[in-house]
Amino acid sequence: MIDMMLLYGLAVAALLWWLSKAFVRSDTAAVAKALKVVAGVAALGVAAILGAKGQIGTALLLGSFGAWALGWSGISLPGPWRRKQGASAGRFSRIRSAMIEMEIDHASGRIEGTVLAGAFVGRPLSELDQKSLRRLHEECSAFDPEGVSLLEAYFDRRFAGWREYAQGDRDTRTRTHARSSVMSKDEAYQVLGLQPGASVDEVQKAYRTLMKKLHPDQGGTAYLATRVNQARETLLSRHR
Repeated sequence: MIDMMLLYGLAVAALLWWLSKAFVRSDTAAVAKALKVVAGVAALGVAAILGAKGQIGTALLLGSFGAWALGWSGISLPGPWRRKQGASAGRFSRIRSAMIEMEIDHASGRIEGTVLAGAFVGRPLSELDQKSLRRLHEECSAFDPEGVSLLEAYFDRRFAGWREYAQGDRDTRTRTHARSSVMSKDEAYQVLGLQPGASVDEVQKAYRTLMKKLHPDQGGTAYLATRVNQARETLLSRHR
């Protein structure tokens, strides 16, 4: 029969963790962090009791959860949880227009996109050849000016020198229009790959990481660098 203390400890830890996630969604990061600490301490306490009773395996499992919840360096969840934790460790930014969603890997700077509307809806940009991408560019030119800018940023990475054959005047107008759009707080979090309620330090760190990959001087694109700057200013204005 499973020890009642173990069931109690797991129930308390799960409840506190659920509450912390709920508070995160409400943009109360400080309260969420405090509840996460409480969950970690409770889990470690129950683990100590179980260890004293000789239930070493269960104590180690619960203790690992507690240490992870407290954010102790070098601690990871055991078993199948470790794979899930590792899979979520990478940070991605997302920029969306009416027809295009772009995803940027902070670690590698890799850019991938998905078509949200039009003739190629649901298709990854990496699966489209140049002819299909030109057609998509024409669709965005008619219905989604910001999507044009996202596509051009993608072209800069995938097709070197493509601008020599583009119609510069029309493209410049669409880029200027896209850059003038107002960015919401939620969109800014997505652009920087952050959770709602991120601290100033987290905003600055994400900004620096992205600019190293996306700044034109580093082989990036002016449009994406502009969006990252806009996201940073949007979030930092909340702390002024």
